[in-house]
Amino acid sequence: MKRLGKITRWKDDQGFGFITPKGGGKEIFVHIKAFSNRRRRPVDNEIVTYETGVDKLGRTRAERVEFIGDTRARAKEWNASLPVFILFVAFLIILIVMGYVPFFMLGVYLVASLITFLVYVHDKNAAQNNQWRTPEISLHILGLAGGWPGAFIAQRARHHKVKKQSFQIAFWVTVVLNFVLLLNLFK
Repeated sequence: MKRLGKITRWKDDQGFGFITPKGGGKEIFVHIKAFSNRRRRPVDNEIVTYETGVDKLGRTRAERVEFIGDTRARAKEWNASLPVFILFVAFLIILIVMGYVPFFMLGVYLVASLITFLVYVHDKNAAQNNQWRTPEISLHILGLAGGWPGAFIAQRARHHKVKKQSFQIAFWVTVVLNFVLLLNLFK
């Protein structure tokens, strides 16, 4: 569960500090690795959202920490990704009604998108927890196979792979290739 708090006693040279929960309470240890946005350095009195976890010694620590402004930006990206998905589904329905594409393709895209979305979420969680990652080629193959709408939403909802330019170029190539395959497969 996400909680709200304020950075207190940040030691930038050592890469850690403490978060005081909103409304008071015991300070919670936070390490720089717990922040989702590592391009920014925390400062005292900055408002953050966080989850709590336990380290190997059983001590409470902050995890999945986000600067409050980053959370709002991600919500805007999530809201902006939904119209793209809706427009694509509308486009696909028009192709179905016009007889260019069989009806079952709508189901293929919805199932492929759901699977791809879940794989992206799993990969993001693995990245945050230093666990085994899904190879990028697998993510691109899922997108090419019709899961690109789910990938697009997951990228924005979880802020995953959106800043890596080489990945984004390959992703958009798979989107174009998917459209070409869709339009040529049922000629």
